[in-house]
Amino acid sequence: MLPLKVAIIGLGTVGTGVAHILLEASARCNLRAGREIEICRVVVKEIDKPRDITLPAGLLTDDIQTVIDNPDIDVAIQLIGGLDPAEQVMSDLLTSGKDVVTANKALLCERGERLFKLAKNQGRTISFEAAVAGGIPIVSTLGQSMTANEIISIEAILNGTSNFILTEMLKRNSPYQDVLKEAQELGYAEANPAMDVDGTDAVQKLVILTQLAFGVNVSPDAFPRQGIDTLELSDLRYAAQLGYTVKLLAVSRLSEGELEMHVQPTLVRHERPIAQVEGAYNMIAIEGDAVGKTWYSGLGAGQMPTASAVVADLIDVATGRAAISFSHLSLWNEQSSILVQPAEDIERRYYLRFNVEDRPHVFADIANILGNNQISLASINQPEAPELATTTEAPPAIAVVVMTHRTTEGQLRKATAELEYLSSLHPPLVCMPVAD
Repeated sequence: MLPLKVAIIGLGTVGTGVAHILLEASARCNLRAGREIEICRVVVKEIDKPRDITLPAGLLTDDIQTVIDNPDIDVAIQLIGGLDPAEQVMSDLLTSGKDVVTANKALLCERGERLFKLAKNQGRTISFEAAVAGGIPIVSTLGQSMTANEIISIEAILNGTSNFILTEMLKRNSPYQDVLKEAQELGYAEANPAMDVDGTDAVQKLVILTQLAFGVNVSPDAFPRQGIDTLELSDLRYAAQLGYTVKLLAVSRLSEGELEMHVQPTLVRHERPIAQVEGAYNMIAIEGDAVGKTWYSGLGAGQMPTASAVVADLIDVATGRAAISFSHLSLWNEQSSILVQPAEDIERRYYLRFNVEDRPHVFADIANILGNNQISLASINQPEAPELATTTEAPPAIAVVVMTHRTTEGQLRKATAELEYLSSLHPPLVCMPVAD
């Protein structure tokens, strides 16, 4: 059988990992592919840049057109991030008759509809296991292993950077900025960590998982999102005192015929499996009507876990499995009539934290506003504040934590807007949902 000729486009962290596996474990990869996998070209921006890998002579090029125009190249591993020029590059690769393996979640989330239609029209495939959860094989699980099920819910930790920061803040009793700096030094966070900590990364991954699980074409702006970048250590500690762990939770769930979706810091009971996932690990919990609840956990990012998923996709292309799977996927095809539930109608319990002046009637004022908005209180607590134990000065404000019964996000927004006008409340007013 003829060798499978491959081009790698982008030799950053993941691209280097892919090249390392294909070169150092070539015998294993060739055996599992049923044919030789041959790297023909590696496209980079700067040929003379120092690298962490030694490649055979003649592989490096800075001219992507030499890959697009080469009819002998069968597969392009497209590891350019972002939207532009990544979209045009993928379009040109597909049009030139090449199958594509990618780890670009942003591109699939924002431009997936056009690219998948183009691939189908060209008789090519797009493989993207590495785009969602690094080394966790969740795309193949939803696309193949769970096809006998109607999916009921997805509940997931999809960003390892955020999970590492939340874990270490509480473990080390350290504020957000200190732990973020450490995460950057360890390589868990980028120099510009915005997409990880503001929820964008998790939102993009949830959009792709929702396509796979429910066949719903969802805009990333169609549901509530909040990152961890405004969280305070005190709220993680108060939640822990109440028996909860705070996680950046991504949820896509069927609820009364609509799809409830959100990505937000959420209080999760300590005893639940997803609450116990620490550090840079991810977890994805999927419930199907036949199989019940299943959990998948592992490193969701990093060089080798992501490279592992890329090479697995490449082997699927070599064996023909990718073509069979792709032909049966109806992604970005608006195959479902399910609508995304409006944010204001989402009903959950909530954690609220106020900083209030220690004076009469403050609790009554808070309770009245919440009650007038049909928000029932489950508990009101004045949490322990050990950081103030050594001072004799009375604090200018005391923390009050309220746990509500189930209410809609619309009612809660209206109530919190009114609460912000109370002169006895000091900002910030913190609000997080509670996972039942």
